[in-house]
Amino acid sequence: MAFFELRQYKPHPGKQDAWVKIMEEEIIPFQVSKGMVICGSYKGETDESVYVWIRRFDSEEQRVQQYKDVYESDFWKTQISPRVPDHIDRSAIVVTRLVATPRSPVQ
Repeated sequence: MAFFELRQYKPHPGKQDAWVKIMEEEIIPFQVSKGMVICGSYKGETDESVYVWIRRFDSEEQRVQQYKDVYESDFWKTQISPRVPDHIDRSAIVVTRLVATPRSPVQ
């Protein structure tokens, strides 16, 4: 059964725009190239400490493989991961797994 990941991040003060740029120009395209389905990327309208994005997986097995393909890659380890702490508070990351309700338009 398909499920979603709601990922909530807290950008450091003054880093929201830079974080969104990295997400939209580097992280999301890279993850999509590895097969991940990104359903949306959002920032707080009036609260610069809010950044949320949603990914969809068809199964736990797919999630495990895609995590491996992304997070164990040399590109992630050398180009992305070292820059993340400059932009977001990693200790404040909240990941919530969600399943769509029967009549949800997003399945």
